[in-house]
Amino acid sequence: MDTDRLIMRRWRESDREPFAAMNADPEVMEHFPSPLTRAESDAFVDKIEWGFGEYGFSLWALEVRETGDFIGFAGLILQTFEAPFTPAVEVGWRLARHAWGHGYASEAGARALEYGFTEAGLEEIVSMTAVGNVRSRAVMERLGMTRDPADDFAHSRLPEAHPLRPHVLYRLRRDRFSTPLR
Repeated sequence: MDTDRLIMRRWRESDREPFAAMNADPEVMEHFPSPLTRAESDAFVDKIEWGFGEYGFSLWALEVRETGDFIGFAGLILQTFEAPFTPAVEVGWRLARHAWGHGYASEAGARALEYGFTEAGLEEIVSMTAVGNVRSRAVMERLGMTRDPADDFAHSRLPEAHPLRPHVLYRLRRDRFSTPLR
């Protein structure tokens, strides 16, 4: 899969090291419970790759077309944790700090939505994040996703008192999807 500036592809062995460095960066992982160890990062890549075989979609590795640099991921992932809206397919992204502020998350997120609605035949795609993650929330809004505060939830995989437990939920239905950002 491609966009104007990005190649969205399956993962390569050579992606594991920069992905682990990205997942160990406290700023990149600010809205997650903790940075990942190398073993946790590698296990995540294995889970991502498993998703392609199981569902036909997952989180694509992102490569900048002009430079060939690996910058993170964007794509679709099935969420099954306990929540009123699950199971659901989520569009998500995670980028290395040096790739922030270039519109890559919006560009790749739009292409993932397009794939989900046109090629995977999904009727609805969600996105979620911790309440304070204003950068990701802005991407969700740029993608045309909408939030109903009644859908906000406490993430069941985080302890009761955890500051990241309160989450917002954004949704987009196929009939509301318009031409993607490219």
